[in-house]
Amino acid sequence: MGKTHIKAFINAFINFGPKYGKPVFETVSDVSAEAAKNVCKQLGFSKWTTDWKEVVQDERVHIVDIATPNAFHYEVAKAALENGKHVYCEKPLTLSAEQSIELAEMAKQKGVVNYVGYNNVMNPANAYIKDLVQSGKLGQIIGFFGIYSQDSLLDPNLPITWRHINKYSGSGALGDLGSHILSVSQFILGNIESVIALPKTVIKQRPVSPGSLELADVENDDLITILAKYENGAVGTILASRVAPGRKNYLTYEIQGTEGTVYYSLERMNEVKVYFTSDNSADRGFRTVFLGPEHKGYSAFYPAAGIAIGYNDMKVLEAHELLSAVSKGTPYICDFEFGAKIDQTVSAILESAAKQNWINVRNKGGVTI
Repeated sequence: MGKTHIKAFINAFINFGPKYGKPVFETVSDVSAEAAKNVCKQLGFSKWTTDWKEVVQDERVHIVDIATPNAFHYEVAKAALENGKHVYCEKPLTLSAEQSIELAEMAKQKGVVNYVGYNNVMNPANAYIKDLVQSGKLGQIIGFFGIYSQDSLLDPNLPITWRHINKYSGSGALGDLGSHILSVSQFILGNIESVIALPKTVIKQRPVSPGSLELADVENDDLITILAKYENGAVGTILASRVAPGRKNYLTYEIQGTEGTVYYSLERMNEVKVYFTSDNSADRGFRTVFLGPEHKGYSAFYPAAGIAIGYNDMKVLEAHELLSAVSKGTPYICDFEFGAKIDQTVSAILESAAKQNWINVRNKGGVTI
């Protein structure tokens, strides 16, 4: 992910030109000295270190980019804010709603740019779908139905990693995959009001290392199903799974309204399916809209419609939005407040899963953002 961020900064400068100046890579930190040295040499950083505190305290560093495992986001982001840095943090912002709220409030007080890497929000398809919903063309929104499934952890012989341990990851498929669906639905439809959730751990133990006979307990969900009520009155179902046979990167959702439906799948990233009840032709059905220059963000890459963009391009748009906010003061979507709202929802889902009851998302932890 760190390399993905670096490439995104470089390509944002290439694609958008001198609108905000050229990003300069000052310091890179990694727990592995060898990895830090290699990245420093390969990607043109001025220096490397194994102590991340040197990065946040360096006067020459203006933006601190956090691409660590989840458990370390809070400590590094807080220190960066305390040192007056702009902060770009991979999702999730932290492992708790309370810590995320704390960082969001601190970022406001410091007046710095604060960005969380929910890259799917930057997908031009989602901007188009949000405009479609807000235009009223779909009528009153009835429901949101989203799935993010992969089979990346289906093999029970794959060894245990930090993603299986709650103190490092916070949750399983929910935080890793489901949070992306939550970010997209919140971006398009607004906040979720209440949730009830049913999790399942399919592979309860995994080898401690490749080929080992020693097993360790998996602490979190392999799949989770969520029912949600949105503040706008819509209802939703959200499913996330990391053990779904045949699914590779199956982020898909459907939004149904009283006058139409829109359907999208990330595996067909450049196509949006739309249906309107006003279409009274005999062969009416879903039409396919191909992403093109008229859709927000797309024209940075290609001048004509129907040419595929990909995952890294969403990161380029993310880096562009961040750099523009830092250098020009332009508005941006995925700030720490946005991240904290998602973490509040995740926290409510985890509480619901534990209690098997409906949990209100608003005022979670006694605070509403």
